[in-house]
Amino acid sequence: MLTLTAAVLALLVPTEPPEIAINRAISAIDETQINTDLETLVGFGTRHTLSRTDSDVEGIGAARRWLAGEFERYAEETGRSDVTVKLETHIVPADGRRITQDTEIVNVVCTIPGKAEDSAGRLYYVIGHYDSRASGALDADSDAPGANDDGSGTVVCLAVARALMLQRLDSTVIIMPVAGEEQGLYGARKHAGVASDEGKDIRAVLSNDIVGDPSGPGDRMARGEVRVFSEGIPTAILAQEGRATSAVRMMRALSAESDSSSRQLARYLAEVAELHDLPVKPKLIFRPDRFLRGGDHTGFNEAGFAAVRMTEVYENYDHQHQDVRTEDGKQFGDLVEFVDMGYIADVAKLNAACAIHLANAPSSPGNARIITAELTNDTTLRWDASPESDVAGYEIVWRDTTSPVWEHSFDVGNTTEGTVDLSKDNWFFGVRAYDKEGYRSPVSFPIAARE
Repeated sequence: MLTLTAAVLALLVPTEPPEIAINRAISAIDETQINTDLETLVGFGTRHTLSRTDSDVEGIGAARRWLAGEFERYAEETGRSDVTVKLETHIVPADGRRITQDTEIVNVVCTIPGKAEDSAGRLYYVIGHYDSRASGALDADSDAPGANDDGSGTVVCLAVARALMLQRLDSTVIIMPVAGEEQGLYGARKHAGVASDEGKDIRAVLSNDIVGDPSGPGDRMARGEVRVFSEGIPTAILAQEGRATSAVRMMRALSAESDSSSRQLARYLAEVAELHDLPVKPKLIFRPDRFLRGGDHTGFNEAGFAAVRMTEVYENYDHQHQDVRTEDGKQFGDLVEFVDMGYIADVAKLNAACAIHLANAPSSPGNARIITAELTNDTTLRWDASPESDVAGYEIVWRDTTSPVWEHSFDVGNTTEGTVDLSKDNWFFGVRAYDKEGYRSPVSFPIAARE
């Protein structure tokens, strides 16, 4: 039997971290280029979902064509003939609220294929919404720079694409600026719904929405943090008639209210940031989103996919959803002058580093279970082997029941069972896989089982 006394306790870090890949990606993220990209986006005047599409210099149509052209340019410059870029169109009928006429919602989808035969079908997303708005939700004509909301998330997408095209990742990464967020999360919801219907293997979605200004009213400052929102009880389960009650009962029995796949993804982001000592680290917020607001991760959660939202710690509402104007000497509007290019670059570094870890790591172990066949003072976990050919072993992890993050790990080797001499009643346990290069999977939280 493998026991805790045979292990060397460690934090959640690889023995030999994959520094080369991460450093290459980080060095490719350029603050000056981010500034140029954001100035270009703002230069389209408005990117309102209902704005004009027939111009190359103004409106949402010009913005999406420019974005697609930038992705194509990156692919050509890096020699990535395997990268594909497409404008994905969804027709949204008039809803009498924020869509006044049948409208094309167009996502810009840049796919960077994985190279490993046994994991290329796994999909990891980095998204932001490129549409913008002024004070009026239906105002498709007024200047709506959207520098922070969500030009910042859009240029993060561009920066991450540039960085990842320099890598040959095991799994596929999709960089996707989406439209229609301000009108009802349409672009993300439509894409996620189709992906679910088609059985796409989406493992994680990193949504960047308002990630441009680390300062806040009253001289507040959070330069080294970005909020990461994640759902606890999965939205998709609650929406299923006949299953929701039993699923919630099981979660209650396991005390798993804070161990959804989205919450494991949020913890994973925090672990990657600590491992590489990135300049911006997650501030984990254990709720689905902010009050009275919504974001594109929601559509993926509704479709059953792990997704989190990244947002600056303090928001200045004078610079969101506001007509550009000056009142009593105060400047309103979502202008470039109110964003910090270095902060955006550092948020992009967090996204790129996490995407590399996720795409190169093995799948999380399947069918994880904590054995409850008898009363014991130790804990046995079992799981199914991860399918990737480069899996080198597995670790049992655990944390105090009041801790928000995994605190300890125990390497059990390349096996599908492990025992630690800690009571299953007193700790939360999980299991994760690691490969020969030291990449770790997100943690699988076990159900209770007799064998």
